[in-house]
Amino acid sequence: MDRTFQVDLRGVVDLLSHHLYASPRVYVRELLQNAVDAITARRALDPAAPARVRIEPPDVTGDGTLRVSDTGIGLTEEQVHQFLATIGRSSKRDDFGFARHDFLGQFGIGLLSCFLVADEIRVLTRAEGSPTVLWRGFADGRYSVAPAGEDRLHVGTTVTLVPRRDADQWLLRRTVTELATLYGSLLPVTVEVADVQVTGEGLPWRPRRDDVLVQYCREVFGFTPFDVVDLSVPEAGLTGVAFVLPTPANPAARAGHRVYLKRMLLAEGAEGVLPEWAFFARCVFDAGELRPTASREALYEDQLLESTREALGDQLRGWLVRLATRDPRRLTEFLEIHHLGVKALAVHDDEMLRLVERWWPMETNVGRMTLADFRAAHGLVRYTVQVDEFRQIGAVAAAQGMPVVNAGYVYDAQLIERLPLIEPGAMIERVEPSDLTTHFDPLEPGLELARRPFVAHAQRAMDRLGCEVVLRAFDPAGMPAMYLVNRSAAFAAELRATRERVDEVWADVLDALARTDDEDRPQLVLNHRNPLVRRVSELADDDLVRLAVEALYGQALLLGHHPLRPADAALLNSSFLGLLNKAVARED
Repeated sequence: MDRTFQVDLRGVVDLLSHHLYASPRVYVRELLQNAVDAITARRALDPAAPARVRIEPPDVTGDGTLRVSDTGIGLTEEQVHQFLATIGRSSKRDDFGFARHDFLGQFGIGLLSCFLVADEIRVLTRAEGSPTVLWRGFADGRYSVAPAGEDRLHVGTTVTLVPRRDADQWLLRRTVTELATLYGSLLPVTVEVADVQVTGEGLPWRPRRDDVLVQYCREVFGFTPFDVVDLSVPEAGLTGVAFVLPTPANPAARAGHRVYLKRMLLAEGAEGVLPEWAFFARCVFDAGELRPTASREALYEDQLLESTREALGDQLRGWLVRLATRDPRRLTEFLEIHHLGVKALAVHDDEMLRLVERWWPMETNVGRMTLADFRAAHGLVRYTVQVDEFRQIGAVAAAQGMPVVNAGYVYDAQLIERLPLIEPGAMIERVEPSDLTTHFDPLEPGLELARRPFVAHAQRAMDRLGCEVVLRAFDPAGMPAMYLVNRSAAFAAELRATRERVDEVWADVLDALARTDDEDRPQLVLNHRNPLVRRVSELADDDLVRLAVEALYGQALLLGHHPLRPADAALLNSSFLGLLNKAVARED
């Protein structure tokens, strides 16, 4: 035999308060929502019907209760049994013959939210041509339905809340006024709290007035916008505006947007409304077709929301393109503030990539310039993918007539690598520090032969550090040495360092991965054009040569911003003390 589930209403209320609704304050929103939906249903049949919601806090009613009255369609006794006594049954589900999306509430749990602040709910309601009905519901699950002692004079509904002992503060006039204003200030009906009207403002962006929107942004979001962008997505019934932040925003921070559904506030900090790259904007909009979650505190993730998000992103993207055409100076100001967001978009969007190439200046070793200007001046776009690599080779590469772009910042390397996709003639080349040696001049054969003993002695000093010594001639002459390491050498060094910290089993695994080819060794490139290096190469004192080479190695590490291992730090200390000892001994 089939049986009906039993429902513990107190358990359901506890579930709503702790897991569905963020705060008891939502009871005001749910009462407004039911009242507005009832008015919508009545006006669909009678467009001239009044549209009014009146809220009377306890200090007005005089009996400690809160009353909410509306001029909506009302309910018959049968509908009261059908809707108010059945959890999850909504009167908006085509039961009145109207499209479901015309209404704010659709889940059949709104009235239950009132039990967050009340022990008893009374619903006095009258439909056209029907007697007045009184429904009384209690937090312990009991309810009763009976004809009212005296009929309502007009069609509509009055909901009365008898507060819980610990919820009196939620029914105070000040609190109710603030919540009714927050949730319902844009509603297209008259809402009054104790004879004070809280609606009638209208949508702030219709008609558009820049001074009104700027003031609205200051009041709602707390900043003066850099610019205001109109938003419109007809398929979602969406209109609104996006406010561009005047200061840099953290890309990792979740942006909160103000969202209204059918002019009822859904959320003050809705997430996932704009694409992730648009973290530089905060938007406010009203939508008629987007779906809320059951708690009505966020948007339901579906295909329509996804397409709406893409459409809003396209409109922000279009604003940037128009800005580049109409006001390049303004675009430059924007990029100085929000280049990360634009570059994030340019990684996937060809139009934005063209905009970045033309307008965003990147760091190069010949000065800051846009990629378009760099290509026009030098043709080939050489770039490093790490900031430290650029620091290591930037000045020396410039002295060799080798322009290089620092693409070590977020997205820069990806943007350069996408250039040939939009500009078929664009030439790019990734540069590693070790590539720089191919631009250095070798010594004359005779001089190179004469300096071989010095190079061999310097190599013996560097062998224990896994470094190859090379003698070359390059500019600037004031730089005595460079420490150059490529990716494979850096990987091999990391393997060696890790091997020293693990047990034998993992050490054997790392040994199998490690390579010991000379090409994987970092290079200490000594500059023969430097007077100090030339003097050191001519020394007869082998110990002094060793100390000098060790000191040059340490200086090259420091100048190149390389990390210092414990062995490197010890070497710097010993070479400094050794040279000092030589100097003092010579002085004596």
